[in-house]
Amino acid sequence: MADYINQLALLWTDHRYLIAGTVFLLWLILGWVFVKLVFGLAHKFSERTKTHVDTVVLREAQLPTWLILIVAGFFVVSRTVGFPSRIIPYINRFSQLSVSFLIIYFVIRLLLNLLSLGGKKNIGLKYMMPTFARISNIIVWAFGLLMLMDIFGISITPVLASLGIAGLAIGLAMQDTLSNFFAGIYVLLNQPVRVGDYIELENGLKGYVQSIGWRETRIRMLQNNTVIVPNSKLSQSIVTNYYLPQKEMACLVQVGVSYNSDLEKVEQVTIEVGKQVLEKVSGGVKTFDPFIRYHTFNDFSINFTVILRVSEFVDQYLLTHEFIKALHKRYNQEGIVIPFPIRTVEMKETNK
Repeated sequence: MADYINQLALLWTDHRYLIAGTVFLLWLILGWVFVKLVFGLAHKFSERTKTHVDTVVLREAQLPTWLILIVAGFFVVSRTVGFPSRIIPYINRFSQLSVSFLIIYFVIRLLLNLLSLGGKKNIGLKYMMPTFARISNIIVWAFGLLMLMDIFGISITPVLASLGIAGLAIGLAMQDTLSNFFAGIYVLLNQPVRVGDYIELENGLKGYVQSIGWRETRIRMLQNNTVIVPNSKLSQSIVTNYYLPQKEMACLVQVGVSYNSDLEKVEQVTIEVGKQVLEKVSGGVKTFDPFIRYHTFNDFSINFTVILRVSEFVDQYLLTHEFIKALHKRYNQEGIVIPFPIRTVEMKETNK
């Protein structure tokens, strides 16, 4: 009997790694069943909700949960079966840091997916995704490197201290760059301007927004030149966005007629011409009814504003061009006078 027990003990000693592998395999099977069961039920529940946030959370949490179970199983087996004492500290440290790494990876992936989900409603988030993806990759790789250094007994305290000092020095040296970066985030999130909008800055610069980068915004002028504006300057500037709240806008044309004119007839003729031009010219809003508003008794004319409507800002140039030509021709036909500036000079004779 004693010999039999000794043989079993020897078999246990010789085959402990085989037993450890068997136990670890059983753990993996149970963990796989657990993940499939729990996440399967959670997915069915999430399909009944209106929000997509829970679906994103479950999708991103499934892989880290499975990997954490693998690490936990490896840790439990190493403790129960009895690995050599010299490698136990490495296993413990590896398990702790692996779980921390997986949690950080999950949080970053979750944030990126939530930003991507928000990008469907806010186009600014969509343009920020490439930058955030690069930053997140740097964070993940940096943490992974520090984790490996810590596992192999390399002190990371001096590295972290050096990174802190270097980060402070870089921050001071790159104040303008960082200012432009955060201003770009503000522009993309708050969306005072968007890619494709036609805008005007307070210095008179006008053009289409070509792109909004992490440092500058590119604006293409009508002359087909590109102007590069730092994001910090753009965020501090007074900006007129001709595409907000919508592209359609009023087109105002200033006109003056003689004091001898029949103002009722002038109004009727001008509105008729306006309707014809809106229907004929590309960019005019055909459904809009033009109107006029008299506003000034000038030195030599009665002035008024003709209100037309165009599909977008640049359409007003062609519409105004065609309207002035048509109105001038019609006024000549109707005998309506657009007066020239007149100055009367009285000459008095003096007795010598």
